Amino acid sequence: MIRATVPALAGAPEDIRLQVAALPRTIAAHDGKMAELPFMNAIETGGNAASAGPLAFPFEVAAWNLERCLFPEATAGLLRQATSAPVVLVSEMDDGMARTGQRNTTADLAGLLGMAYAYGVEFLELGLGSATERAFCKDDFNLHGFHGNGLMAAVPLAQPFMLRLEGERLWFIDGGDQPRLGERMAIGAVIETDAGPIVIVSVHLESATTAAYRERQVASLIDALDEAFPGVPVLIGGDLNTGNHAGGDFEAEGLFRQAAARGFSRHGGPLDRMTTRPSLITRWPERAMKLDWFLARGLVVGETRIVPSLDETGRPLSDHDLIVCRIEGLE
Repeated sequence: MIRATVPALAGAPEDIRLQVAALPRTIAAHDGKMAELPFMNAIETGGNAASAGPLAFPFEVAAWNLERCLFPEATAGLLRQATSAPVVLVSEMDDGMARTGQRNTTADLAGLLGMAYAYGVEFLELGLGSATERAFCKDDFNLHGFHGNGLMAAVPLAQPFMLRLEGERLWFIDGGDQPRLGERMAIGAVIETDAGPIVIVSVHLESATTAAYRERQVASLIDALDEAFPGVPVLIGGDLNTGNHAGGDFEAEGLFRQAAARGFSRHGGPLDRMTTRPSLITRWPERAMKLDWFLARGLVVGETRIVPSLDETGRPLSDHDLIVCRIEGLE
């Protein structure tokens, strides 16, 4: 579990990216290089919490895979319109990528919302992205090439942590048109409530794999949380990629049984309501899927809503819809 925090992640100059691109495509080469890179082993923290806290129950928590976050201003606008959530979990966030104007999208979004944030790099991107993503690039280079996950809150984020999930370095060994260094990860922190501390975790599980692979990722995440925060209520939220490469059947995922056996309940809104849609990047998805969920332990969770990820003009902001749950209190 990574605990080191910095006010800004160290950059990834082009010579470093060239070194990574030239590595043999093996797990050993991948892990050796990743261990050397400061930006892969620290959490960026910043922004400003609007309140000293603690949070009073009930409150909402939002989770959103923002598919690079092409439009931070419109994204902040939809969040303000759809929810007053003082906690927002985000995934697929760019920092220093040509396709998103070289912006630090997590820092920008947190600033627009008046929140503190924690951000970690999931992948160092070695290219500009897919063909549809390259259409958004005004530069022919990435300033950093960071792509990752974060969480934001209107109250201070205590004890931030990042955990790289069990994996096989799939995007490094054979990333196709999206070669990358890195592995799927979770990032979280402790938030104080008027009934005591809770752990909030933003997670992104692997898409290009099997249900058994994702189940192992969830098991290792819960193991790490139990060791680091014994007895503390936990809310995990994000893109669990359930049913991806499994015919779209999210119920075939063993991760739900694994989580239930460890005391977690699942919350994803109506079971017949999917959470993906065509977007400006993913223009012709093969099918709609239900990928986005909350897993809760030690918390009373009320309604979970799915909010269409469309701005006021009908433009899609992501290929995932926003999900929002209401936390009523502690069990």
